[in-house]
Amino acid sequence: MAGIRLHDIAPLALAAVSKGARDPAVYVRKCAANALPKLHDLRLEEHAPAIEELVGMLLNDHSPGVVGAAAAAFTSICPNNFKLIRKNYKKLCQILPDVEEWGQILLIGTLLRYVVARHGLVRESLMLSLNGMDTNGFCEKDDLVRDLTLDKEDGGKSDSFDVNLVNAVSKCYIEGPDEYLSRSSCPDTVTSGFDSKETTSIAHNEDVKILLQCTSPLLWSNNSAVVLAAAGVQWIMAPLEDVKKIVKPLLFLLRSSSASKYVVLCNILVFAKAAPSLFAPHFENFFICSSDAYQVKAHKLEMLSLIATASSISSILREFEDYIKDPDRRFAADTIAAIGLCAKRLPTIPTTCLDGLLALVRQENFAGNLEFVDGEAGVLVQAVMSIQTIIERDPHSHEKVIIQLFRSLDSIKVAAARATIIWMVGVYCSLGPIIPRMLTTLTKYLAWSFKSEAPETKLQILNTTAKVLLSAEVDDFQILKRIMVYMLELGECDLSYDIRDRTRLLKKLLSYKLASHEPAEDSVASQENIAVHVVEHIFGKKLKPFTPLALNNKFFLPGSLSHIVLHAAPGYEPLPKPCSFVFEEHDQLLNLNRQREAGAELDGSQESSETVDEDGSSDYDSESSVGSEFSSDEMMVSNDASDQAAPLIQISETSVSADQEELRSKRALDLWLDDQPSTANQTRSASNSNQSSYAKISIGDIGSRVKPKSYSLLDPGNGSGLKVDYTFLSEVSTVSPLHVCVEVLFENSSGEPILDVKLEDEESMKVADSSEQTLVGNANASYNNVPTLVPVEEISCLEARQSVKRLIQVRFHHHLLPMRLSLHYNGKKVPVKLRPDLGYLVKPFSMSIEEYLATESRLPGMFEYSRRCTFDDHVKDSRMENGKDKFLSICECITLKVLSNSNLHLVSVDLPVANTLEDATGLRIRFSSKILSSEIPLLITITVEGKCTEVLNLIVKINCEETVFGLNLLNRIANFMVEPFSLTN
Repeated sequence: MAGIRLHDIAPLALAAVSKGARDPAVYVRKCAANALPKLHDLRLEEHAPAIEELVGMLLNDHSPGVVGAAAAAFTSICPNNFKLIRKNYKKLCQILPDVEEWGQILLIGTLLRYVVARHGLVRESLMLSLNGMDTNGFCEKDDLVRDLTLDKEDGGKSDSFDVNLVNAVSKCYIEGPDEYLSRSSCPDTVTSGFDSKETTSIAHNEDVKILLQCTSPLLWSNNSAVVLAAAGVQWIMAPLEDVKKIVKPLLFLLRSSSASKYVVLCNILVFAKAAPSLFAPHFENFFICSSDAYQVKAHKLEMLSLIATASSISSILREFEDYIKDPDRRFAADTIAAIGLCAKRLPTIPTTCLDGLLALVRQENFAGNLEFVDGEAGVLVQAVMSIQTIIERDPHSHEKVIIQLFRSLDSIKVAAARATIIWMVGVYCSLGPIIPRMLTTLTKYLAWSFKSEAPETKLQILNTTAKVLLSAEVDDFQILKRIMVYMLELGECDLSYDIRDRTRLLKKLLSYKLASHEPAEDSVASQENIAVHVVEHIFGKKLKPFTPLALNNKFFLPGSLSHIVLHAAPGYEPLPKPCSFVFEEHDQLLNLNRQREAGAELDGSQESSETVDEDGSSDYDSESSVGSEFSSDEMMVSNDASDQAAPLIQISETSVSADQEELRSKRALDLWLDDQPSTANQTRSASNSNQSSYAKISIGDIGSRVKPKSYSLLDPGNGSGLKVDYTFLSEVSTVSPLHVCVEVLFENSSGEPILDVKLEDEESMKVADSSEQTLVGNANASYNNVPTLVPVEEISCLEARQSVKRLIQVRFHHHLLPMRLSLHYNGKKVPVKLRPDLGYLVKPFSMSIEEYLATESRLPGMFEYSRRCTFDDHVKDSRMENGKDKFLSICECITLKVLSNSNLHLVSVDLPVANTLEDATGLRIRFSSKILSSEIPLLITITVEGKCTEVLNLIVKINCEETVFGLNLLNRIANFMVEPFSLTN
């Protein structure tokens, strides 16, 4: 039903879901929770508060199955409404281990977001303990961090934790990767750390302790997604010394779940990049299996290169030797890249790695042309690049390795590998005593092979020759100059546009070097000086290595799909800003203040009451309570002189207890679900002391001013001059409780008499069709023999301009379906429709204010629904009668509007005593009735908000067990309260 995407049935679907949300059956309540996101997808703003209230109610359910579905609804509907979580936080943490697995994932994420938004990040956690938080005054973990992050053998270098990466991870979790990357890419942007006000300490925060305790057992869940979610909480919020608890559960997932191995590895990689020491002792768990997919193998190689240490590198390198022989040459190339990364991280092993890589380059199978050998070219290119990565650390100690690469140029035929070696010629052309003496021979060889090289190699040859020329000694300058001119001439005639363009650029830049005579003019000399500076800047200076950390790493929350797709997946939300949810503390302060004020009022209640009685200074005398209760008889016209002399407004002091206010509030549904009656009774007895004072207003004779609304049954144009109108009456039928009294006015608007005017039921309506029978159901089964329309006396003759009234009694089959009647006149038969008015399908039900409140307290939750509307009839009335009391004018206007459109009993009119003379906020008008067809009580409460002289906001609330009828009547009342209304008698 909730999946039917029609706005017209949304109120009915919401009512059904509300009823299901309080059903005794657990499965029904779970289905109601699953239906809430579908109702929310309709984007009906007027239903949003009711839907969120149902989500909060279901989160407080005692069944784990319902709570899991409610967590899914919360994530979809109102993920940032942490007020709903605040009420039930401890209960949700306690029930978390019992919730179904997929519900646990969502509930863990919700609780984590709430804790971060409410309390912020934990100071002792990995996210904050390493990124400079000790400068803000909390350094309880300084010794621990120093022990974990400093390696004494390496002179204090941090090997256990990458501080910059940890800082980047924490920022990405809070800000989102895209925003963090855009901010960090700006050089002028100053990276701001977390303020001490946005953090908390686990030693003094019970909410954080409870969350960590309830998620710790879930690290060993059978569901890998639950394990990742629980590990994410421990990773972000746990103290630094407790983060290691996530290691073994994650490694267990790698061995037990082959389907989720890749997803788990993606998350472990983030942990390992920030804290390699966590997984360093368990490097054997990341050795490659023959059944692993290529993506899994690549991630495991990256893990091994990250967590390799001096003690484990020998075992890892032995594994790498076997991986290089793998038939999958792409995997072998990745292994060689991992060897280069290990040698770059660990300065003690480059010699061992270099020997193996050089042997790989010198192998005989690389002597031939490998362009057509599948995968072998990639292995050679990666080997050369790994050697180049190792040489970058200390070029002076690897001069012989560079020379060996230069000598292997003639045997290496792969273009990318040759281009890398040629690039090294230009970079290290002035290194040591041997390499400069080889440059002439090398450039001659490059010039000789230039025509047969690949385009990428040609570009590198041009660049390298230019660098060699700039650093050449005097003895070799002329030879190198001729070689450079020769290659520029070849480049100008090349087929590749890129090579020709590069040649023209170098020819212009090196013009001062290639010139055959000395410049004679000063202007030419100045231009040459400029060219010298440009060339030195481009070719002479070695650029500093720049590895933008954030640009190469996008960090998402653990367990997110974004790790797989490498961007923010649809629906991904970073953690909320720390300490952004501050309403709880404010509410607690308000509650404390209210309790203190209530205690002070209790202490002085007797003294204040005695003072009022003795001094007679109370504005509202208790004797004026006479006439405060109303019945339907008081609404009738009275000509008694005593009644006319009575005041129009009488005020008496009354008090409404706080427990009754609470029962009438929206929170009453939560109290109804509480299965501990003793606790509820204690709450009510404790709250009886807190009372808010109301003044009860007595309205005088208002029955004579009630004018029921008239409707048209037949207009003169369609009835040959016969006009028929009908008006619903408040009288109770004498035939049966199902009948409604309607006054029908027959008027002859023509100039000729109309004969034999009669109104009767159609023959087709005697047997209701199947669709209406479905709507009616069996509720009226006992009245099946009651006629739909009581026979009406026929009008034999209706003279011109004459009007006659007839009282008819009708029984409607449904409160929304019109009645089909036949109107006979002058031998004609005209079908007409008598449409029901919901306001008259109820009858007045007299009750006292105590009975009203007691009945209302039994109809909370789904039996209570409200709607807002505006009201401005009193504005016109107050302008016409300036001397009239404003509160009395508002009460009369609202009461007249309601009683003129419905058949109700006025119970009471209450006004808060503390209101000012211009403030009508809090004014309440209560009506009571019973549904004709079922005798079910229906209560209506209208609450006023706003100033007396301005347009008011009305909150119309209905309490009734007949949900569909109550919702339709609520809409009917809200609609006619907005319509203009005549206040004249």
